[in-house]
Order: sequence, then C-alpha cells, then structure tokens
Amino acid sequence: MKKSTIEFSVELDSNNIPERITWNATDKPAGTPDDTKSISVSLWDSQQKNTMRIDLWTKDMPVDEMKRFYIECLGGIAQSVLSSTGDERMANEISSLCDRLVTQVRQEQR
Repeated sequence: MKKSTIEFSVELDSNNIPERITWNATDKPAGTPDDTKSISVSLWDSQQKNTMRIDLWTKDMPVDEMKRFYIECLGGIAQSVLSSTGDERMANEISSLCDRLVTQVRQEQR
C-alpha cells in the first residue's frame, strides 16, 4: 500500500501569530517546502459527527487575497460535493454563492 504525507510548518511571532507557513508533500514534484500565506484544513470526525478545522494565515496576507482564497475554497467544495455525492442542487447553490461573493468583492474594490 502506498503512503503519502502532507506536512505544514508554521513559524509564530511572540504573540503566536503566524509569520511564515510552509508545506511539503511526499507526492509533490519539487522535494522542497513551499511558502504559502494561508491554509484551511477540514477533517470529519465520524465518532462525534462533526468537522474539525484548522485555519491559519500569515499576518502579511492581504485581505483581498484572503477573501479570494475563501471564495476559491468554496468553489472547490462545490466541485467536491458534486464528485462525492452527485448532488447537483447543492453544488449549484454553493457555486451561486461564490458568484455572489465575487460580485461583492469586485464592488468593494471600486
């Protein structure tokens, strides 16, 4: 059986705020860690029937990029819902929300 590992490393300042986040994976083409400004990891706890989340971002990540990051996360969730459950209605609702949020962000930038 193949085993794959994903690793995150977070450097914190004196107030425990992330200053630098790096990630690496055994299946990633480049074998060296890459920097990122934000991560969002969700895990399903099947015993408690709830989601555990890890959301981290560096203090220098711009707000507009953070909004785009979360809109793109939601778009990915829409695709995952469709792939994993076949529920087109739910996927379309999430995608519609993304469209509305993109419009809102564009209006804010004007």
